[in-house]
Amino acid sequence: MITTDFVPGSPCWLDLGAPDVDAATAFYTAVFGWEAQSYGPEAGGYTSFRHGGKTVGAVGPLNEEGARSAWMLYFNTPDADATAQAVERMGGTVRVQPMDAGEDGRMAQFTDPQGGQFAVWQPAAQPGLEAVDEPGTLSWTELYTTDADAARQFYGELFGWQTEAMPMPGAEGTYWLITPAALPQERMQGGLMQLAAEHLALTGGRAYWHPVFAVADCDSTVAEVTGSGGSVQMGPEDVPGVGRLAVCLDPSGADFVVLKPSPN
Repeated sequence: MITTDFVPGSPCWLDLGAPDVDAATAFYTAVFGWEAQSYGPEAGGYTSFRHGGKTVGAVGPLNEEGARSAWMLYFNTPDADATAQAVERMGGTVRVQPMDAGEDGRMAQFTDPQGGQFAVWQPAAQPGLEAVDEPGTLSWTELYTTDADAARQFYGELFGWQTEAMPMPGAEGTYWLITPAALPQERMQGGLMQLAAEHLALTGGRAYWHPVFAVADCDSTVAEVTGSGGSVQMGPEDVPGVGRLAVCLDPSGADFVVLKPSPN
């Protein structure tokens, strides 16, 4: 489970790069019942999402030329600069050099060797998300990659992640469960799976991360997605031991998953 007592390598923030911040804000507030709070023009339109008064994510303008609209997952680090050096040493790319975000913390954005984009957050005044693992919040992170073994090695060395193999239903491959370094299985935070490049159409065959949001009712959430201009790639469908889920796209093509978890 994802928690807010962040440790190195655990997901601690996420934000959406959107071509139209106002349109994205309208979509996600309708789908999840989030409240939006803009940081003002001086922050370039960056807007936080809140659920029950607690911060659960943010959206900002998509400024990178040629980039697709997508959610960016941030993982906790005690030293963004050292992480950037490690990424480059292991064959990744630094897309955004480590930089201060006011007094809140220090961040950087990277691309892994298979093309998966991710970010890190070195907290100062702002530790990260205020609510997770409940309806309307981040509950899981997932990487689709063309080389699971290489991804496990890269992120394992970078963050110390532990990975555990779980056979996919119908012998359709292996799903690798991710747990932060030295923590028990109860702290699993995500997974990764290998897919052929032709099945990664959103990114032209490159690896990519996406968030999974917990919901109280998968089907009604999907109805909000489609009714607000989004679309559904898969589902809703029941996955034994996981819950009822659907893979969705917002109106600008950013992907995310909604999941009503199975009862414990």
